[in-house]
Amino acid sequence: MSSKDILKGESRDGYVKIDRYNENKIEAVASHYKDILSQLGENPEREGLLKTPERVAKALQYLTHGYDLKPDEILRSAMFEEDYSQMVVVKDIEVYSMCEHHMLPFFGKAHIAYIPNGHIVGLSKIPRVVDAFARRLQVQERLTNEIRDCIQNTLSPMGVAVVMECRHLCMSMRGVQKQNSVTTTSAFTGTFLSNDKTRAEFLRLITASLD
Repeated sequence: MSSKDILKGESRDGYVKIDRYNENKIEAVASHYKDILSQLGENPEREGLLKTPERVAKALQYLTHGYDLKPDEILRSAMFEEDYSQMVVVKDIEVYSMCEHHMLPFFGKAHIAYIPNGHIVGLSKIPRVVDAFARRLQVQERLTNEIRDCIQNTLSPMGVAVVMECRHLCMSMRGVQKQNSVTTTSAFTGTFLSNDKTRAEFLRLITASLD
């Protein structure tokens, strides 16, 4: 850990939350937000706003910490040789990201499948890859493709399928202000792209209920 990084722990009911921040980045970003508050007509010196620039800087650093992660290395850390060639599906993965156009959140779920070709990966690594790409300034279309390409290029499976369903606050809070709209994107490789039955099975599985 760099000397410029600071760790802060907070104990609540036996649980210690540890956040890592770059102190220099926090100070730089916070100074800009103090000016932004003034430009918006606020008084950055009033009690309720005194620590707001620092809080916003820390929040932004956390929400974009994916830039410091290497998704392919996350997958390689838990790759195993296995003679299994049926579909592996991880669905309903929570997604939280920031739209790069307005820096407002978008959030929803990702559904991911791959068909192994000699290697499987620890199941927890797939949601971690989603987070590594989502915790950056993004557009949903690129995020969908990046997840697909990372899994395909790292595992070399027979195919990868990714479907994302998200709500965008840039649509519901501003602009057209459509609160109930959902954006769906998809990306496929290999068997999912060439075989209609395989793709249909994936779509059926991600919409099926276990009840």
